[in-house]
Amino acid sequence: MSLSVCLLCFAFVFTAELPDKTAFACLTLATRYRPLPVFAGAAAAFTVHVGLALTIGSLLTLLPHRLLEVIVALLFLACAWLLLRTHGEGAGKEAREPGTPAFTRVAATSFGLVLAAEFGDLTQILVVDLGAKYHDPLAVGLGSLLALWSVAAIVAAFGRVITRFLPVRLITRLVAIAMAALASFALVNAITS
Repeated sequence: MSLSVCLLCFAFVFTAELPDKTAFACLTLATRYRPLPVFAGAAAAFTVHVGLALTIGSLLTLLPHRLLEVIVALLFLACAWLLLRTHGEGAGKEAREPGTPAFTRVAATSFGLVLAAEFGDLTQILVVDLGAKYHDPLAVGLGSLLALWSVAAIVAAFGRVITRFLPVRLITRLVAIAMAALASFALVNAITS
């Protein structure tokens, strides 16, 4: 395993993930729930995605471009719908201790949302590209996974601080609007390309 490839992948993926929709999805969840279950679910979803990107993610490039864009658009719309649908569902329930059903439910919600949002995502495609370029799946996978986990940890830990300045409802709506806009962009690309 090459340490330089690992660090390079960490830098690329960390930078790409910071302004990404999955970071905003984690932020939205972190404003409603305790950080640990949000991080646990997101970390598990990112682990699945890095594994997919390194093993079968490159198969996405075999799909016709239009079909891939339509699939990505539908995933963005599903994420926007999930965010709006679950708004306020966890209010007042986040005080339970880890290990209770609330922890599992929040982690499962976080896992599902991040898993859906990350399909066809820039960082997933970036991991596929880095893996193809460097032919060192362990270094690429480790660097990418640590970058994704770092962003999720930062966002989950500081989500509540951010809500002191921005209301949760506004953050949720802005993220849902951004995902709907990305869905529209993907559909336009599918139609025009």
